[in-house]
Amino acid sequence: MNEWSLSRRAVMKAMFMGSAMPLILNSRALAASCGDHIVRIAATASPDTMNPFATWSSFWPTAFSYDFLVAVDAQRHADRQGFAKAWSVADDKLTWTFKMWPDMKWSDGQPATARDAAFTYNYLGDSIGKPDELNIGWNNTDGLQNVESITALDDETLQIVTKVPTRWPIDNWTMIVPEHIWKDISYADARSTFRNDPPLVGTGPMIVSEFQQGQFAQFTPNKYFRAGQPKTAGMVFHFFNSADLIAQGLKSGSLNYGFYLTAAQWADLSKNPDIVVGESRVEQRNFLAFNTLSGKGAGSTKALQDPAFRDAIGYAIDQKAIVDRALRGHGDAGVGLVMPVATDYYSDLSDLRRHFDLAEAGRRLDAAGYQDTNGDGVREDKEGKSFQLELITGPSANIELPIAAVELIADWLGQIGVPVSVTRLDAGALGARWRAPENAGWDLLIDNNWLTPFPHDLLILGSGRAIGTNNRSFWANEKFDKLLSEVEVTVDLKKSQELVDQAVRLIYTEAPYIMLCYPTLLEARRKDCFEGWGTQDMMSMVGYFPFDRLRPV
Repeated sequence: MNEWSLSRRAVMKAMFMGSAMPLILNSRALAASCGDHIVRIAATASPDTMNPFATWSSFWPTAFSYDFLVAVDAQRHADRQGFAKAWSVADDKLTWTFKMWPDMKWSDGQPATARDAAFTYNYLGDSIGKPDELNIGWNNTDGLQNVESITALDDETLQIVTKVPTRWPIDNWTMIVPEHIWKDISYADARSTFRNDPPLVGTGPMIVSEFQQGQFAQFTPNKYFRAGQPKTAGMVFHFFNSADLIAQGLKSGSLNYGFYLTAAQWADLSKNPDIVVGESRVEQRNFLAFNTLSGKGAGSTKALQDPAFRDAIGYAIDQKAIVDRALRGHGDAGVGLVMPVATDYYSDLSDLRRHFDLAEAGRRLDAAGYQDTNGDGVREDKEGKSFQLELITGPSANIELPIAAVELIADWLGQIGVPVSVTRLDAGALGARWRAPENAGWDLLIDNNWLTPFPHDLLILGSGRAIGTNNRSFWANEKFDKLLSEVEVTVDLKKSQELVDQAVRLIYTEAPYIMLCYPTLLEARRKDCFEGWGTQDMMSMVGYFPFDRLRPV
């Protein structure tokens, strides 16, 4: 037993290093010591390439090396800025001016200027309509259709002129890349074979110097970082398939910070005097989606296409119980498309919000024509077929929804005479079922997404243009799409809020989705090696804070 335990600890240390080096080397490197001043963090993540034009999966770790022009952190926090130091929009609501940081440099020492920002956007924009359009990765063409021109007026001044008023110039998530690295990369290569192998060339505080897919990314401090070279000696970001390894690493001291913890791990770590735990509201939303297709790819019953049926099902979902029982209190009950962290746009929809009431759900199903006519406890649809819905779900790259939530939902629907069979798929198979409408065939889907707090992404689940990408329910509504189009060409925040509210209310009433919950991110850090972590959020989920300012204790 003792020999097994020692071997297991050695293997664990090797896994934390994420390397094929001999175990003894890994064990030494991972000794619980702060002396090397290297920050070690971990998450259940699976980046596949360092090329932001070719993937959505590599926000971590590329966000530590590249800057956004503005993005979320710069708008929420005065001390967290991006590639641009300042920005403004003219009275015409079309002309935006951005001032870059003076004398900024790329991590290879070359000047980083407004010309690089103009190149990044124009590189994307010039691909629009071509066979190899750059529309599949984190850096993509979405929103550029509303742009008239993007010009570097000088090294420190970028001008973006839009065709219509839009907040896209400050609400886009494009990572600014160096022209001297990317100018000779074809669009075909950029969206496929070019891996952008380390060392990356960026303006962020931590530069990816080594990447081993499925294992780790290693970083070196950017000596040219505009705020001064970070005080730490480097960083290693470990990618794990299980949060168990993260919890164990925090306990042993081989990790300094970890996120995507489970509620049980978080509670256990909270008792450790060497560890600080925290939870942060994030942009994730978990939902039950109905397959609203008719024709090819449709579900087992036309009832799924009926808003009255979907609305009735909404009364059979107890969002508070999902948070309390499945998430152990770590989250907010689901309401509409907008999550509470998006404070500019969130509404609890108190005037039309459904409440959990199985009897009311039954009454509404009766009124809509879905009754149990033969008394066998199972309702029939309007074609006389007994309900037996297939619910598909699977693992998440984001905060995992415990299977207990799925079991609760299946039980509630069974109690109102709508039995559900649950099919749990792996991530690839699950994505294949909702990304290709013609191959769908399922009835219900439990899934999540985590995008941005910007209006376009808040409403993307209902966009007709997003069927096959983000729109899981395949729902299409002309009025909703019109509202989305209007909000995409709006600069004024108040008008944008009004349009988002109208769209949120429309889709809530039509009910192609039932929002289940907005989980909080559970995280923890050790106290012994580094200081400078955040207080409300230890680590930004939308940028590189605090790795530009951490320092050894």
